[in-house]
Amino acid sequence: MDFTTKGGDRGQISDTISISERPASVEDRAIPGHWEGDLLFGSANGQIATLVERQTRFVMLVKVDRKDTETVVNALIKHAAKLPQELYKSLTWDRGKEMADHERFTVATDIKVYFCDPQNPWQRGSNENTNGLLRQYFPKGLDLSIYTRANLNEVAKTLNERPRKTLEFETPAKRFHQCVASIG
Repeated sequence: MDFTTKGGDRGQISDTISISERPASVEDRAIPGHWEGDLLFGSANGQIATLVERQTRFVMLVKVDRKDTETVVNALIKHAAKLPQELYKSLTWDRGKEMADHERFTVATDIKVYFCDPQNPWQRGSNENTNGLLRQYFPKGLDLSIYTRANLNEVAKTLNERPRKTLEFETPAKRFHQCVASIG
């Protein structure tokens, strides 16, 4: 994948679709199935891909062994297969080079990937907020490679069962399960 390195882990990713091209229904959270994602970094080689569904704020965590694009995209492709297509229509990511192979992800999953503008992580506000909550469980500098998938599922469950003011004090789990039930 072609990109030029500027500032360590950041760089130019080819053929990106700008966040400004997302449909209005994604922006206003009118329909479920649109996700925001990022990598949470620890010390050593441990990373966790954090995924947050925009309408329900439902959190999924994906263990990622390395931060190279092939490893990250493979992990996200495998994880995408766990959800019905109706509940995984798009993914908005920052400009980290770990998604340089976003086109392969889209071809494999039929999920569009949109990218934030450079230096604008607030454009994935739900994900940035969730990453802040996750730092309560995974402080900076911690070796994230020690956590198992079961550990990550337990943390995600804890966050998904936490009532949110933005959801009128319902939980992300309740809202997401309502979406699952509505598609049959």
